[in-house]
Amino acid sequence: MPRLVCLLLSLASLLPGLASARVLDQGPNGFTLQNEVVVPVTAERAYRALTEEVGQWWPDDHTWWGGSERLSIEARAGGCFCERQGEAQARHMEVVFVDPPRLLRMVGGLGPLQGMGWSGALEWRFAAVEGGTRITLWYRAGGYAPEDLGRFVAIVDQVQGLQLGGLARHLGAAP
Repeated sequence: MPRLVCLLLSLASLLPGLASARVLDQGPNGFTLQNEVVVPVTAERAYRALTEEVGQWWPDDHTWWGGSERLSIEARAGGCFCERQGEAQARHMEVVFVDPPRLLRMVGGLGPLQGMGWSGALEWRFAAVEGGTRITLWYRAGGYAPEDLGRFVAIVDQVQGLQLGGLARHLGAAP
């Protein structure tokens, strides 16, 4: 197993209490996760925080060069969820569907999944509810691997919890 994946699995085991996504399905070639949180702001505000303030809520330790301020999301079809540090750059995902403030869909592989040849569809869904907005983070990932991809569900689940939790805290949701 690649060293980075081993490190991520080890780190995840040290992070108790993270929000867990619901595993909707999983198999040897992939899985689907869904995680939800309610934040005390409008869908417009939540969507703007996702797309324009990603560097303020994304976990620093889940970037290639150790700083979320290097991240950006271009909220347009063909836009880039990118990380840049000078000449070093990473295209984490490509924006493929934009319907503000209801939905932003991106495709690609996040983190080490990218180097493993995986791809996925990631959706950020926003719906008005009493007291604010429900944000649903939905992710379906898969691809070829010599081992069962289902064994990665727990780590991806925990990382997704960190991401959604960071956005929720940024928007004033209780931990």
